[in-house]
Amino acid sequence: DVFLDALTSRALREGVIVTISLTIVSFIAGMAIGLVVALLRGSRFRFVRVLGWTYIWVFRAIPTIVQLFFVWFALPQLVPALRGPDFKPFYAAAIALSLNEAAYAAEIIRGGLLSIDDGQRLAARALGMPPMSVFRRVVAPQLVRVVTPTMANDFITMIKLTSLAYVVSLHEILTNAQSQVSLSFRFAEWY
Repeated sequence: DVFLDALTSRALREGVIVTISLTIVSFIAGMAIGLVVALLRGSRFRFVRVLGWTYIWVFRAIPTIVQLFFVWFALPQLVPALRGPDFKPFYAAAIALSLNEAAYAAEIIRGGLLSIDDGQRLAARALGMPPMSVFRRVVAPQLVRVVTPTMANDFITMIKLTSLAYVVSLHEILTNAQSQVSLSFRFAEWY
């Protein structure tokens, strides 16, 4: 009975909603930023490539929990507009996880871009297609097919990383479960 009560509790439902929302927002934003960083890494200009490489190196080297601490505690000090009650834990977690996800997504997307033969881009350009059309009609459909399995694994990792958001006082699924455990001392059922 305790397990079924825990499984259908309001606290667990609210935690699941926050966890899934945070995962989806962070993943989509991370993918968008990651695409830009991947394109920077593929630039013909050395400075731009180094800029993309530095972003990836920094955000993959710093632990995610440190990034969460930085966004929640240090970023409002650096950006005064973020001070005050409007800067919620969800926003801090979404920013930190999006920036972190972007570094990993950039490498996945860059690998996918490198797997597409240059001859296909050249053939499309020879047909008179502008560069954006080449990307949209030739490269992007193949890129989606190539990166989907890896991105699915990355999405699962993102769900797991949301549990770190407790450090910014976000009440996601793990925090809500811990609160209920502290009230009932029923570890097995809640976890």
